[in-house]
Amino acid sequence: MKNILIFYASYGGGHLNAAKSIYEYISTQYPEYCISLIDCMKYVNKTIEKVTTTAYKEAAKKAPWVWGRIYNDAQKGPLAHLSTRSNKILAIKLLKLLREKQPDLIISTHPFSSQMCSYLKRKRKITAKIATILTDFAPHDQWLVGSSSTDYYFVANSKMKDYLKNTGIEENKIFVTGIPLSNRFLQHYNKKEIFESYGLDANKKTILFFGGGEFGLGKTRTFEVFNSLVSYPDIQIIAISGKNEKMKMKFDELVAEHNAQDYVKVLEFTNQVPELMSISDLIVTKPGGMTTTESLASNLPMIIINPIPGQEEENANFLEEKGVGIWLKKEDSIIDILDKLFSSPSTLLEMRENTKLLAHPNSTQEICSILLQNNLQC
Repeated sequence: MKNILIFYASYGGGHLNAAKSIYEYISTQYPEYCISLIDCMKYVNKTIEKVTTTAYKEAAKKAPWVWGRIYNDAQKGPLAHLSTRSNKILAIKLLKLLREKQPDLIISTHPFSSQMCSYLKRKRKITAKIATILTDFAPHDQWLVGSSSTDYYFVANSKMKDYLKNTGIEENKIFVTGIPLSNRFLQHYNKKEIFESYGLDANKKTILFFGGGEFGLGKTRTFEVFNSLVSYPDIQIIAISGKNEKMKMKFDELVAEHNAQDYVKVLEFTNQVPELMSISDLIVTKPGGMTTTESLASNLPMIIINPIPGQEEENANFLEEKGVGIWLKKEDSIIDILDKLFSSPSTLLEMRENTKLLAHPNSTQEICSILLQNNLQC
């Protein structure tokens, strides 16, 4: 039996969700493989993992400009070299697991695990094939450390492929597949039943609003935008506050103030995102890699709020450039944007059509086929 390890790290949920999509697909479609899903940072050092993930969350929530500075400095220069050196040191701990599991294939959805494994391969400590899945819509050089020892790169778009080629990575290593996606976004849902289950009107424009989840990112701006949406005529809103209890309470207060319970539904954490996207006309959200992937697969035009400086701002720029999203800046009014979109149905329709040019709904299947059918036969 062939062994596969899938590594992720808990700096944002996208890395885990991408890894889980791959894990679930291989588990069901390729039962002949032995597969493990592991948080690489938690394995090598739980203390470092806890400190660094907490620092990431706090920086993203309270001082996003700090995270943006770290992100940019990690691209080149002393911080980039420090990160690379520290991952080489941590790789020694990871080697214990790799010797125990003896993987034939290592799939990474975070650059740290890619760096550690490529370093060990370059030192001839392991011989496994290494596949790196970039989980954003713009590249960062930390993903590319150890590229000479990495066998596969999976990217979200052709612009990223061109960037990787320009850094010297061989074209036959790079595949434009999109970010791994749960197969639930490929299913067809009974929209009438979903509208009825939430007490919503199937004939009204429906906006899906993500409030920033547990981080509560840009909460003042988030509440301003949500308040404007609730007061906008002839629409209905599904607002997801995630695990942030304070945000849920504030959303409920705003709904009560507007007496909007009939057309605004506030949800905490939900596992029905595919169903909710299927009935929505527009999504208002941060442009995280996974949420963006899911929105594109659901052909949902996006209004982008509160992107974290760094990778999310790069995602926002890409989505605007491709005509599938509108970045709501500080000086912008969401009311003006909605007026423009709803007064000109062709604009919203064009954005929806543009999503089809970027979406890769079969990304997970394609990645697994490339890795398993052709190169890792039992």
